Amino acid sequence: MPCLETIDLCHRYAPDEAILHGIALAVPEGSVYGFLGPNGAGKTTTLRLVLGLIRKQRGAISIFGRSLDTHRVEILKRVGSLIESPSLYEHLTAQENLALLQRIHRAPRTRIGAVLELVGLAGTCGKRVGQFSLGMKQRLGIAAAMLHRPALLILDEPTNGLDPNGIIEMRDLIVALNREEGTTILVSSHLLAEIERFVTHVGIVHRGRLLFQGTLDALRRERKPAAPVALHTADDRHALRVLADAGVDAHAGENGIVMPAMPPPRIAAINRRLVEQGVDVHAIGSAGGDLESIFMNLIGSRAA
Repeated sequence: MPCLETIDLCHRYAPDEAILHGIALAVPEGSVYGFLGPNGAGKTTTLRLVLGLIRKQRGAISIFGRSLDTHRVEILKRVGSLIESPSLYEHLTAQENLALLQRIHRAPRTRIGAVLELVGLAGTCGKRVGQFSLGMKQRLGIAAAMLHRPALLILDEPTNGLDPNGIIEMRDLIVALNREEGTTILVSSHLLAEIERFVTHVGIVHRGRLLFQGTLDALRRERKPAAPVALHTADDRHALRVLADAGVDAHAGENGIVMPAMPPPRIAAINRRLVEQGVDVHAIGSAGGDLESIFMNLIGSRAA
């Protein structure tokens, strides 16, 4: 049974403004589920419905096997969330912010230090939140969401606005929460190449419709036919001549040379031939086989 499930979830903000069309999420227990799609695809609206922040119009939502309609309070006691920017008192320290929430959740006071340690903010001491970087504020927001040891954590675009180092820190934090706390995590993002690095399952939404849902391996199998081969060399002109002499149909692409899909032994033989002909080969890999390319193909083929 999924930790979170929605059935035929639909929503519109106006009679002629349909936002969601029959969203059917199934988030496995213990997973890190990436809810992916461009801005405006319906991700935040879906998460707000799941958390009861906006009134459901059509469909069903169940969390931990219970209907949100009839067990809302009981369910939300076991759910943590960070939707958009965290709500924090900037004139208080991290500890003082969490102390206020700790009383509301009736969590042990020792939990404050534990979650600050977990998110890497244990050393902030008397520093006020107003002096925190954006990444630190995001991590404090997650600490607040984890105070009551939720079984399900919902994060909406947690890497939004972060610099590359902040994105890496956030990725590592999400993985740690999942592994060390045993928390099921639903994280939305439009950064497809980044999300690929740490999720176990994905759901791809576009224009309010769920185009794909499943494991990363299942998503990669959507890449049909097999992806072309990308080749990066120190001298692409020379490499193209060598490939032409070898009977390989290759052409210059935006980021190097592109060859047809071929089995690994054939790729190895081509690499040897290039090196023997004095071409320095920097990299060989799939062209268009990353999650972002597959996503764009899904949009083109399924979303009219």
